Amino acid sequence: MSASRTSLSLLRTLVPYKTQTRAVTYMPRPGDGSPRPVTLIPGDGIGPLVTNAVEQVMEAMHAPVYFEKYQVHGDMKQIPQEVIDSIRKNKVCLKGGLRTPKGGGVSSLNLHLRRELDLYASLVDCCNLPGLPTRHENVDIVVIRENTEGEYSGLEHEVVPGVVESLKVITKFCSERIAKYAFEYAYLNNRKKVTAVHKANIMKLADGLFLESCREVAARYPTIKYDEIIVDNCCMQLVSKPEQFDVMITPNLYGNLVANTAAGIAGGTGVMPGGNVGAEHAVFEQGASAGNVGKKKMVEQKSANPLALLLSSAMMLRHLQFPAFANRLEEAVKNVILEGKYRTKDLGGDSTTQQVVDAVIAKIE
Repeated sequence: MSASRTSLSLLRTLVPYKTQTRAVTYMPRPGDGSPRPVTLIPGDGIGPLVTNAVEQVMEAMHAPVYFEKYQVHGDMKQIPQEVIDSIRKNKVCLKGGLRTPKGGGVSSLNLHLRRELDLYASLVDCCNLPGLPTRHENVDIVVIRENTEGEYSGLEHEVVPGVVESLKVITKFCSERIAKYAFEYAYLNNRKKVTAVHKANIMKLADGLFLESCREVAARYPTIKYDEIIVDNCCMQLVSKPEQFDVMITPNLYGNLVANTAAGIAGGTGVMPGGNVGAEHAVFEQGASAGNVGKKKMVEQKSANPLALLLSSAMMLRHLQFPAFANRLEEAVKNVILEGKYRTKDLGGDSTTQQVVDAVIAKIE
């Protein structure tokens, strides 16, 4: 063997080739790369800070999207029709949080948007991120929540002074379609188990109907393990052994509680992406808010964590069939977290929103 070949062989031993991770996900058609319009709602509180972070990163990576921006605030009586029309036209929306007034009979615009566009499935992706220490390892939970009925139906009235009746509505139609969504998600993403969260031991008819629907759908997916857990036991199991869960399917109220608990276990609401989807439209936002919208100090110090919404926007890019851009953005965010140099206060640092955004932009390849 020649000296040059010997040297090349030694070099290959010492410096292995970089593993090629790119893959063809689909064959694009002419025009598939055209920039897509996305409705943007900055929202209240930290919303304008984190949505502006997404705008900067999208521009820096030359992502094939452009935003139609509308100002919507939680104290409005309803979402302006022009905003609804924009989302119907574009099919996709990115939004910051909208403040929901407590009490006073003012309805949540977040709920109004979900009902108006029939965004029946909420998805929150809760997983450990390398470089971000947590009490539990191997957490990789997807919480899929029914988004249009249950306790959030908004059917409340005062029967007599001092007595309020609030109706929980569960229907076969909505329970079946959220179950189908959860099992289809698990099947297409190579997930092994779906767990239904319920309180059917007490709410025998309402949660019983939800469970009945989940069981019927589960029978059509024999390769996916299905089990059930009562919601109070679920919360205890989440904080003690979260690694046992994979995909979780829940009615509306339980899903809100479970998603925020799982997010806290996996690293905090500041890094958990999410979205709300229906048959025709999708709205992407921070996966678990836990009251961040109303934190005035974050706004004043411009220290809100933009990573959750950046990861949600990566989900949006994948939804729009731009997987390479989604991968680049996700890798940049994960590298910033792994490096640990720029972190906002909720992750143990003292960086501003802009410093984190600049760090992400610097990591984009």
